[in-house]
Amino acid sequence: MIIISELPYSLHLGSNKNRKNSVRSSAKNNISGTTSMTNNGIQNAKTLSKCDKHNYRKYDNEQEQIVIVKGTSSLYKDVENFYKTEFEEARLEYNNKQTRDDRKIDDYFKKVSDNSKSDLACEIIIELGDKKFWDTKDLNYKHKMTNVYSKQVDDLELLMPNFKVCSAIIHYDETSPHMHIVGVPIKYNCKTGMSKQVGKTDVFTRTSLMQLQDKMRTLCIEEYNKEYNLDATLKRKMKGRNRDINVADMTNYQETKELIEKHQKEIDSISNNSLELKTSSNNIKEEIDKLKKVPLRDDLFIISKEQKNKLEDYIDKVDKTTDEYRDVKELSANLNVITKQARQDSKRIKNLKENNEALQLRVDSLSEKVETQEKQINEYRKDNFNLKFQLQELQQLFEKLINFLKRMFHRKDKEDVYAEVISDMYDNKIISEKTFDRITGWDNEKDKQKDDFEL
Repeated sequence: MIIISELPYSLHLGSNKNRKNSVRSSAKNNISGTTSMTNNGIQNAKTLSKCDKHNYRKYDNEQEQIVIVKGTSSLYKDVENFYKTEFEEARLEYNNKQTRDDRKIDDYFKKVSDNSKSDLACEIIIELGDKKFWDTKDLNYKHKMTNVYSKQVDDLELLMPNFKVCSAIIHYDETSPHMHIVGVPIKYNCKTGMSKQVGKTDVFTRTSLMQLQDKMRTLCIEEYNKEYNLDATLKRKMKGRNRDINVADMTNYQETKELIEKHQKEIDSISNNSLELKTSSNNIKEEIDKLKKVPLRDDLFIISKEQKNKLEDYIDKVDKTTDEYRDVKELSANLNVITKQARQDSKRIKNLKENNEALQLRVDSLSEKVETQEKQINEYRKDNFNLKFQLQELQQLFEKLINFLKRMFHRKDKEDVYAEVISDMYDNKIISEKTFDRITGWDNEKDKQKDDFEL
């Protein structure tokens, strides 16, 4: 597989603190090459409308390079409709408890929008890679990120079940492909007000956001590698969890360690031999200066046996040092190969760890979801049992009521009174036509015989 450079990952949650013009200005020149990092919170209907126009490029009618992952073509309506369905039961329950009309909530969407202390919705912006990386990629390559970002939406919903995604849209019209996710954070079992409410600060705490970023970045690079058939890794985070690969986990670590130790011994040996050669060289020079010329010959010298031995010894040391140097040079070449392999192994190990973490995250999240659903199923079973018991009691009571009405209807002294009651019950659909016939008809031989006798 191809080893590529590490990729940066960012997950930003919109905040109301970044509404200054200076922040907006700097955001337009950020290193990702996008204009989507203003990071503003969606506090009310007005900012939601602005977000709708920006995310769906409605201000310039250029929607060719955007992809809707979740939601319709109207972010505003998606959020508004979500409020009408998600909070309706809690709103009606709350209103039923109020004795004063001025305390009742007619429109929860409008109520939250008018409240300056609450955010109407939240926007999360996700981006993998930066301008430098995406500058070299064509549009077809970029568009493969649709599957990667779509999976991120699924993972976000799995990891943050209290954050309900209303809209997810990918922008390909800027240098770096990125995704805008808009949703509503919900808090349950509230002590005051509606039992279910919007709760950004309850869902997105500093701790939960950091944990979410760590998990989402791991899941994103795993999905990216799967989609592009690559072996990419993530750049270190400037803050938060950063784990280094243990060098002992690298392939050929022990072999590399031994080679480095051998390499150092060889270098130390050559260094010592070089010092000895330097000393020997000075001695040899002195011996050469002492050599006597052969009479009548300027090109021949007389050498003693002792001088001969010194020269041979010096030559042996030179040969030994040369051989050692050759071995060290070869060893250095091997070390360069192993070092390069070790770097690749380090990236592979990091990638495998990230993939394993991604799989474990999904397993853990699914296990929690299954556990929650099992608890809900058990609660439903209890409710179902109670409902069955109550239904049986109601059926028994209803049967007693029908039998009572039937007896009263067939009594001559009560017939007129109960005939009117039974007719009203039928007209108001309290009893069915079949039940009406059962009460007023003659459905056994005893009644028929009695009727014949009285006639």
